[in-house]
Amino acid sequence: MHMQTDPQPGIKLGTITHAGQAMRWRTEAMRSHATARLIHITRGQGRITVAGLTNGYGPNNLIYLPPHTMYGMEVGPSVFGQMLTLPDVTDWPDAPFHLRLMQNDQQKELISLMESIEREIQPSGDPRAAQCYLGLLTVFVERQLRDRDPATADQRRNTAAARLVARYTALIAQDFSSDRGVAGYASQLNVTPTHLTRCCQKTCGRSALALLNDRIHYEACVMLRDTRHPIQDIAKTLGFRSAAYFTRSFLEKSGETPSGFRKRDMAQLRG
Repeated sequence: MHMQTDPQPGIKLGTITHAGQAMRWRTEAMRSHATARLIHITRGQGRITVAGLTNGYGPNNLIYLPPHTMYGMEVGPSVFGQMLTLPDVTDWPDAPFHLRLMQNDQQKELISLMESIEREIQPSGDPRAAQCYLGLLTVFVERQLRDRDPATADQRRNTAAARLVARYTALIAQDFSSDRGVAGYASQLNVTPTHLTRCCQKTCGRSALALLNDRIHYEACVMLRDTRHPIQDIAKTLGFRSAAYFTRSFLEKSGETPSGFRKRDMAQLRG
């Protein structure tokens, strides 16, 4: 995912494209953000996991991620989309949503709004216009949510399993850098680790431990890419008992050592 520079603080628009096998972590590994995101898929299809619930996506899909919502998505070679960072979500829902826009007029209106926002956040654009178009986008989304057929809404998010997993992923987003294991999270949620894992398997096909490790792995990749911190310091920051244990875990997840990952990523950036 390649983010564009943005003269208007808070509003960013990035592209979502296939990044190759070695870079799959940039889209697939679980992550969360302090600000909300809106994903617009225009081409291709795949699967996305939001707050522990996995769904398929395709062209003309609009997916909203509230602040601190954990997510990860498969991005195949044919996929293209955009991700909009929302600086203010006062008028946006508290829960994620996934809209499948089937009508041509819906699709054209959304594309026009996204193109207008993209134009106005460029250095030659006007931040006031960007805010106005963002307001129109908010109204567009409100209308789609209001008018959509209830039968098209994903009822699985209202199940007990999905609600539990959503709470679990919210805790991970907040505390992933601690040394807490699945048992600690399960205790806080007043369930057994076995029940928590069973629910995770049901909603997204992964274990509770896999979701936790995936979030930690993403943060490790970001720190290795974006900082020059020694590997032992990164391991400590992420709650690992030792640098050796961190290295084994990273190798098992990615097929390469942290130092190897850092060298390769630096070489690709230079290239």
